[in-house]
This record gives sequence, C-alpha cells and structure tokens, in this order.
Amino acid sequence: MNPKTLRILGTRGVPASHGGFETFAEHLALYLVKRGWDVTVYCQDDGGSAVYEDSWRDVRRVHIPVRRGGAAGTIEFDWKATLHSAREPGLVLTLGYNTAVFGLWYRFKGLTNLFNMDGIEWRRQKWGAVARTWFYLNEWAGAWLGNHLIADHPHIKKHLSSRVQADKITTIAYGADRITQADAAVLAPYGLEADRYAILIARAEPENSILEAVQAWSARPRGMPLVVLGKYDPGHAYQRAVQQAASDEVKFIGAVYEPAAVQALRLYARLYVHGHQVGGTNPSLVEALGAGNPVLAHDNPFNRWVAGPQAAYFSGAAGAAAQLDQILDDSARLAAMRAGSLERHAAEFTWEQILGDYETLLLPYAAAAVATATAGPAR
Repeated sequence: MNPKTLRILGTRGVPASHGGFETFAEHLALYLVKRGWDVTVYCQDDGGSAVYEDSWRDVRRVHIPVRRGGAAGTIEFDWKATLHSAREPGLVLTLGYNTAVFGLWYRFKGLTNLFNMDGIEWRRQKWGAVARTWFYLNEWAGAWLGNHLIADHPHIKKHLSSRVQADKITTIAYGADRITQADAAVLAPYGLEADRYAILIARAEPENSILEAVQAWSARPRGMPLVVLGKYDPGHAYQRAVQQAASDEVKFIGAVYEPAAVQALRLYARLYVHGHQVGGTNPSLVEALGAGNPVLAHDNPFNRWVAGPQAAYFSGAAGAAAQLDQILDDSARLAAMRAGSLERHAAEFTWEQILGDYETLLLPYAAAAVATATAGPAR
C-alpha cells in the first residue's frame, strides 16, 4: 500500500463548483497526486441510485447517491461517505465539522481522521436555535474525535484551544491564485469600465454586512457603481431590504460562476468591499488579495489578520460611508492598499505555500496510518 494515501471528505466533490472548500479540495488533491499520493475524494451524487467510482485527473472519485435535498441530504451524504471510507485503510481528511459526530465511527475502526475545523459556524446569524445547537455540539465532537485539527486562522486556533490543547491544532490558511491578467471584455455586458466600479462578492446574509455596505454606497453619489454578485430573492426579507436600500449606483448582476468572468470582475475593480463578520480566513477575501484589490473590510480580528494593515476597515453603515468618502477618490491611498493586498497574498496565501504546509502535516499521519494497516486488520 502506498504510504502516501489520503481520502478527502466533507465537500460536494471535485472539480470545484460549489465554494471555498471544494476549490481547496481540488487544489490539494491535484497537488498531492502530482507528488505521488493516492488521493480519493468523495462526491455527492444528487438523485443517483448506486455508489460508483471513476477517475478525474488521476484523482479517484467515489460518488455517493443522495435521495434528499438541503441539509438532510448533506447529512445523508456525510454518513454514507463515512461508512464507505471507514472500510479502507489509510488517512482521512474531513473538511468541516458539521457532521463531526460521525467521527466516532473512525475511532471505532481505529482509523486516523484529521479535521479542518472551518469557521465558527454556530455563531452565524442565519441559523436558528436547533441548527446552532447542532453545529455547537459538532464543533466539540470534531475537537475531541479528530486525531489532529487544522485551523484556517490564528483566531480559530485560539478559539479551538478552549476545547483541546493547542498542540493538537495546526494553523494553515487558504490559498488563492495570483491574478495578473483577465479578459476586460467581460466588463462590457455589465456596463462596467475598468477601475470605475467597486465589487462585493458574498452570500446575501446579515452577517456579511451587505445591507450596511449598500446603505453606505447609497448615502451620496459615488460617480461609479457598486457591483454586487449573488442571488437576490425579493421574497426573502433581508435580500429585499438590501435591494430597497440601493441607489441607482448599485448593480445587482446575479450569481456569476464562470471563473474567468469572476477573475476579470475582481481584477479590474477599483475597490473590493468585504463585510464578513464571522469566520476565519475567508476564501473570497484571499482571492481579492490575489487580484491586488484594495480592500475595505468589516473591522474584526479575522479580517484584520488576513487583509493586513494597509486595508481600510469599517463598522456599520456610517463607518463604511466615512471610509468610502476618504478613499474612493484617493489614488495614492488606493495604490498603497493595492500594494498591501499583494504583499499579504505573497506572504501568507499562495497555493504553493498552503499546499506544501498541508503535505508536511499529512505525511507523518499518512505513514503511521499505513503502518497500522499493514501490521494488522482494523477493528
């Protein structure tokens, strides 16, 4: 058995099409395969009828059928993937702790499972009491059941250290590609000009400060649009409030999934507005750094560590408006902010560094897991 064997669970699968964890799983799987690892990624097959396997760019994929939708489907997928994964020897990497209680099965089977603990999910405003309790209990379960924990931000490690000893936790952030060129023709269908718009990319949820950002932008004429990506449903109270607060200088262009289009929209933006209040290292913020965007971010320890001292920070709509008044037409300040973003990206968030740190962490656990498997059958 290859001493470098890894199974990745906790995402909807590869290639990535659903978010930050899937993008990370894709990068990690391809990186490790090129370095001689045997990598398996579990993929959710909505509406499928049977488990099947295939290969994608030398990554083994195990497709797990799921009959339900939404959160129930995710739980069903995670449980079936855990059962399947636990039948094989080798190391397991679980991305996220939302169903961490299933890690009991790995413990029973004598398998090594590492958790990337993601953000502090139970603090998010969008969840009701039942969901928050579920996430809170699973955070504790992941902390105790995981053989080792990965925190994506120093403050996440600090938080997890209240659950387990700090030496059980390694901090490794997320990576992003450096964007140096993109097709400017992407801007035309949206009526945009390079360096004459700001951009906001986030799920339309209260904890992402979108309402405050839109109110700030709309407080007075800005001479350029704020471009907001994402789905907005007039039947959703918060999303309707965001749209109602918008002046005619706010453009809601819907969800944009094509990577080349998103890269172009980022690269040519004059400013990136990031309102996330909860979580660790946010992939969208890291991508903004890789694009060299000047960043105006919600003022909290998570964003301050990621974006660094050259970024601008706000609290509330009035604070955001005041920052926009000061920086939006200040070319020298924007240039310094742009340089600061690129400096932070190069220092902490290149894929080469992030994936190398992961391999360094995984290697001894993988070797030990294979040694255990070859010494005798798992219980």
